[in-house]
Amino acid sequence: MLQSKEIPIPNEYYDKHATVYFDTEQKTKACILYFHGGGLLFGTRTDLPKLHLTALTEAGYCIAACDYPLAPAVKLDRILEDVCASVDHYIRNPLLYLDPCADTAATDGSLPPLPYFLWGRSAGAYLSLLAGARGNFSQKPAGILSYYGYGFLCDGWFMTPSNFYCTLPSVSESVLDAIPDGIYASGDLNTHYSVYVYARQTGRWADLIYSGRQKYFYLDYTLRACDRLPCPVFCAHSTGDTDVPYSEFLELCSRYQAQRFVASHNMHDFDRDEKNPVTMRLLEATLKFLDMKLERFQANAKI
Repeated sequence: MLQSKEIPIPNEYYDKHATVYFDTEQKTKACILYFHGGGLLFGTRTDLPKLHLTALTEAGYCIAACDYPLAPAVKLDRILEDVCASVDHYIRNPLLYLDPCADTAATDGSLPPLPYFLWGRSAGAYLSLLAGARGNFSQKPAGILSYYGYGFLCDGWFMTPSNFYCTLPSVSESVLDAIPDGIYASGDLNTHYSVYVYARQTGRWADLIYSGRQKYFYLDYTLRACDRLPCPVFCAHSTGDTDVPYSEFLELCSRYQAQRFVASHNMHDFDRDEKNPVTMRLLEATLKFLDMKLERFQANAKI
């Protein structure tokens, strides 16, 4: 049976939590640390469809959906730092995530954490890939799941007005006035999505998520300087993605020899349609990747 619990993650800047999903009838064999999408400007950790939660937890994976702070209140340096801190928190506190009855904030260090995967959708996939590339973790992930993710590998698309978003009603700069002053980790679709639309219509997306010289954006917050990742990658994308060009997916797959899943859709987050057979096929391919890479990871750990 699918159940969930909320756990606090220590943080000095904002009230940070993770929602952990698990199946009470399954023995957990690995943890998936999940980071939501939203262009770093909106979204919430609880955005996963029930179909995804059920399929993965019934297969023996627990899912820890983690908060991270949103732009423009904070920029990419702090966002990435926060994501890496979430990974470190799991590695240091495995019982807190893996045992549904545990309520302590730490273990005595005698219990090693189960293997873990990083998973993100859209911006969350970008953060997962970047954390994998930049994070110096004491235990590396067994793999990364990138659902319509990106690494800002292809020129132009993220710093110029989006053809798709320019077909929508124009959004004015005044939407920025409604953003909370403090640091926050949840941006409701009804109130914050318009900020993302504004960013994509004007080509100001990079300005809202990053502050600094463009040279260091390319060096530090894209994957252009990263020739290899510390673990295998699964990439899923639709051919007619309205937000992230298909060329970005192809470059990701080519650079990191990723396992590919391609959907013939003109939609960004194509898996949100739980009734479409392609969503179930995506989850089946995801589970096949997870099981295969988990087996290989465990075999290598014994050597």
